[in-house]
Amino acid sequence: MKKVISFLFAGALVFGISCTGGQKKSAEQTEEKAAVVEEVGPNELSKEEKAAGWSLLFDGTTSNGWRGVNKTNFPGGWEVVDGTLHCKGSGMGEAGSDDGGDILYDKEFSNFHLKMDWKIGEGGNSGIFYLGQEVEDWPIWKTAPEMQVLDNERHPDALLGKDGNRKAGSLYDLIPANPQNAKPAGEWNSIEILVYKGTVVHKQNGETVLEYHLWTDDWNNLVKDSKFPELNPDWANVAKSGFIALQDHGDDVWFRNIKIREL
Repeated sequence: MKKVISFLFAGALVFGISCTGGQKKSAEQTEEKAAVVEEVGPNELSKEEKAAGWSLLFDGTTSNGWRGVNKTNFPGGWEVVDGTLHCKGSGMGEAGSDDGGDILYDKEFSNFHLKMDWKIGEGGNSGIFYLGQEVEDWPIWKTAPEMQVLDNERHPDALLGKDGNRKAGSLYDLIPANPQNAKPAGEWNSIEILVYKGTVVHKQNGETVLEYHLWTDDWNNLVKDSKFPELNPDWANVAKSGFIALQDHGDDVWFRNIKIREL
């Protein structure tokens, strides 16, 4: 399975270094091809990405496709500004504002490669959920794994949990990101989440920081020894298809360049 994941993350290279007539391309040909890869700005797809099946979940100018969890509208606690999805820090804690709350992209995904950039305000906390379910009167974190978004230097969560499993990039409160390479508050971090037939990989700023396997004995034991069964006794049975969501934890956080490739 690790081989499969490696190949998926290296997909662009696999396509770019194909053979013609049974002969390997020369180093010069490969370098020449790499030199002409199109560079694009945030919230845009290159020709290579389009050809590989990537699509944007955020167009940089509207909230199209996004709505509040268990809502039909896009909540006023969020805004589209300067090419970002911005959660306006209410200072009222997790989903504490009447017009805030977590938001989700209104399509379910099962096997996918997700990329995005995030930037957190000073002392801020947020998260990226995946495979989440909408259950009436429940926050989405009661059903979804979470990639932590955090100001590691200032937020107290960085010192809680176990072995740093509440720091940025971690599978929140379960598996720490290693290496811990998050950039400080106010700077952009790039992340990737890959979900493929139960195997999940988190990447942060170009490095793989963790891997785990859903629906296995190891996974069930990990969850059993955590706080999650108290919140939802069935939490370990993560759905095979679900929503991608962004957390309102009462703090300023910005997201951009949100793109996905279904596998």
